Amino acid sequence: MAGAVRKWASALIWLAAACLLAPQAAANDCDGPPQRLLQAVADPRSDARAYWLDATTLRWPGQPPGRYRLLASSEGRLRVSAGAPAQGLEAAITLEPAPALAPEVAARFAFTGPGVELQVPAAERARLPALWRGQLLLVREDAQGRVQEATYVQLPGALDAAYAAADAPGLALGAQVAVAQAQFRLWAPTARAVALCLYPDAHAPAAAPLPLAFDPHTGTWQRTLAGDLRGRYYAYLVEVFVPGLGWVRNRVGDPYAISLSADGARGYLGDLDDPALAPPGWARATRPPPAAANVDMQVYELHVRDFSAHDPGVAAARRGKYLAFADPGSAGRRHLAALARAGLTDVQLLPVFDFATVPERGCRTPALRASAPDDPRPQAVLAAQAARDCYNWGYDPLYFGAPEGSYASDPDDGAVRVREFRAMVQALHALGLRVGMDVVYNHTHAAGQADGAVLDRIVPGYYQRLDAQGRVATSTCCANTATEHRMMARLLRDTLVRWARDYRIDSFRFDLMGHQPRAVMEAAQAAVGAAAGRRIAFIGEGWNFGEVADGARFVQAAQGRLDGTGIATFNDRLRDALRGGGCCDSGAALRDARGLLNGLATDGARRAQALQAADLARAGLAGSLRDYRLPLADGRVAPLAALDYHGQPAGYASSPEEVVNYVENHDNLTLWDLDALRLPADTPAAERARVQLLGVAFTVLAQGVPYFHAGIELLRSKSLDRNSYDSGDWFNRLDWSGRDNGFGRGLPPARDNGGDWPLLRPALRNPRARPAPRDIAWMRAAFRDWLRIRAETPLLRLREAAAVQARLRFPNSGPGQDPRVIVGHLDGQGLPGPQREVLYLVNLAPQAVTLALPQEAAKPYVLHPVQAAATAADPRPRQARIDRARGTFRVPGRTAVVYVLPAGGDPARP
Repeated sequence: MAGAVRKWASALIWLAAACLLAPQAAANDCDGPPQRLLQAVADPRSDARAYWLDATTLRWPGQPPGRYRLLASSEGRLRVSAGAPAQGLEAAITLEPAPALAPEVAARFAFTGPGVELQVPAAERARLPALWRGQLLLVREDAQGRVQEATYVQLPGALDAAYAAADAPGLALGAQVAVAQAQFRLWAPTARAVALCLYPDAHAPAAAPLPLAFDPHTGTWQRTLAGDLRGRYYAYLVEVFVPGLGWVRNRVGDPYAISLSADGARGYLGDLDDPALAPPGWARATRPPPAAANVDMQVYELHVRDFSAHDPGVAAARRGKYLAFADPGSAGRRHLAALARAGLTDVQLLPVFDFATVPERGCRTPALRASAPDDPRPQAVLAAQAARDCYNWGYDPLYFGAPEGSYASDPDDGAVRVREFRAMVQALHALGLRVGMDVVYNHTHAAGQADGAVLDRIVPGYYQRLDAQGRVATSTCCANTATEHRMMARLLRDTLVRWARDYRIDSFRFDLMGHQPRAVMEAAQAAVGAAAGRRIAFIGEGWNFGEVADGARFVQAAQGRLDGTGIATFNDRLRDALRGGGCCDSGAALRDARGLLNGLATDGARRAQALQAADLARAGLAGSLRDYRLPLADGRVAPLAALDYHGQPAGYASSPEEVVNYVENHDNLTLWDLDALRLPADTPAAERARVQLLGVAFTVLAQGVPYFHAGIELLRSKSLDRNSYDSGDWFNRLDWSGRDNGFGRGLPPARDNGGDWPLLRPALRNPRARPAPRDIAWMRAAFRDWLRIRAETPLLRLREAAAVQARLRFPNSGPGQDPRVIVGHLDGQGLPGPQREVLYLVNLAPQAVTLALPQEAAKPYVLHPVQAAATAADPRPRQARIDRARGTFRVPGRTAVVYVLPAGGDPARP
């Protein structure tokens, strides 16, 4: 009987949609402006201070008991003002006090705070789905029916409960296209009509729109069309009510589109299993095996455009594109091949899903030149042309599951995007490198009814996270998404599965992952691994801030909250101990907030700070494990959870698998640029390169996942730009030839740096901060040596916290330590591998330091084979000396030395 009722209701709504979307009116809407206002709302209010907790229960925080009603108008004619009866209502429901909430519902909405809880009477509940589609206000009235307070109600709790079936595994969303037919299904439970615009290609107009039928069980609109539609394009016309605006008809793309025409104007219809969407050799191509554990990865973060925009060996039409990775003349490809031979395992690509901020047709790269290292003119030209420039990092998603078009040779051809993206992955796999994607599910480019919004124009108020007033939260910089809502979580999960299964992506790096629920990430990890048939690594930014901080809305996928998941977070503890300061320093702190690498270790006036930083560095080397016990500078032997890091525990992880170690990435100043400000001005370029190499050494030696920003091995500079996301090729340039590291290309853009120009100018003018090609060549070779050290030293890749506690200790720690030299010892007794013991010493001082380690006396240590080789790039480790009788070690200045006791017995004394 219920099925018959659903079929009858579906047919009725289909008929209504056919009438509402008459061909004469809607045909133009398939090709005209993206939005048409059909009927303005009578009352401009748009606040939503109350919440649907489930399909029948509401809460209005801060409100007292009293008389509450839901007032509805299908046409948006409701008008309310305090002290007067509401006008324009078509229907009303008097609410009852709600019974006790189910525990899971109470937990989900605990963040709202207490308030009156109300329930829709059983006799009225069948009306709710229709009322959710129109104007629906919750009001508190006095006994005479005069409105005291009024608000809209945030809908996600109701939609998640009423349409839970939309999350069923067997229900495919998007367009499923085959030779004989195509099936379209869009989740839009609050729309009153949805139609399909079908286009023969990326530019031709549509025929009359085709109405879709509504399924009241799932909240989806669907239609099946006979015939082969592969290669065509599509969009939807969706009629929705928008509080404060009224009824609108939006032409909008499919959130599940597999590919697109330029700038996301139309979705592409295709079957990802179709051989026509595969590059030559795709079916036979080999793929590197998955990492057995996160700690076995060595990750290189790279932007697609940076890779080849300035590579003369790449054909001009391929520069900055996916296909540059497959170009046999590419200097970048040769560079990656050399890194792979040295031990690099993974390339992590900055966003390559479809993003908003690069015009995919007709973007321009301004011609620039700088007459002086601090010339302000290049940045001024870039700022004037930023809206049409070809460059952006891409952290502004439009379509999560489609390849970005600006990297394709023809952004209007959806098939080309797919083939060329796959060709890039195939080319990297051929080098023996796994491929990771940087994904951004924590926010969208825009929300509401803006042209750059997608999700909110289909289901207003659902996909974005709202604050207590019903406004979109923007703590991540942009319009935050609500991955705690069922269908946003499904969109995340389904698109990740697509990238892993259909594009052979091997890992994902999640931007601002702490804004997502741990449970959602765990479910996605399981789904992705099952679909790909292999282990897919998850890493991400686990920062704890904003409206979700400290578990305010859910258990976050944040630092300290991922125990046992195998999902890793970036380690700011080690980063800040080495670099100094924090992520967002400005003003005098840019110069003075020194870390161990750039002067703190040798600053006698700041010994207490140096000791604190040295303890934090050791914590990072131990994987920032919360229970790892370390002799601290204050005399305690305590777990790392008891070591302070800006009011947080320095130790937060339960396993080295949960930690990503780094000293620079795409965000903030590169290490070279930071040291241009913090090292003494007279420090020679060759010594600055040594400081850079020490940062790499710490990253390699630390337990966890080593993560490198592309170009760190080339002493990469962005001319002191702290936020180069939109700074063009000029400031982001990567020169694989090693002739120029990018320093002194002019003052960095005023947008994020202008307040500090007086501090930056003298640094840019300093000739000692500009490396010679020989300095870059040395660093490049030395970086490869450190990759080899990591690859050849299993004790640097311990997988379990218990093993780290049992096998890693830190001589030269505690109150009597010398903070200039960080020492670590790893005991490999009983483990397979080439080393029985490993001892590393990192001298942060410019001059040689001799350190007594009596517990290491009489041990026949030899230099690690990579450092001992005649071909080793850095000769200084070979100049280190051991007095075995006394157990003293003399380490040259700014040098990291690794000694080993080989597993096969004591080596001959050198």
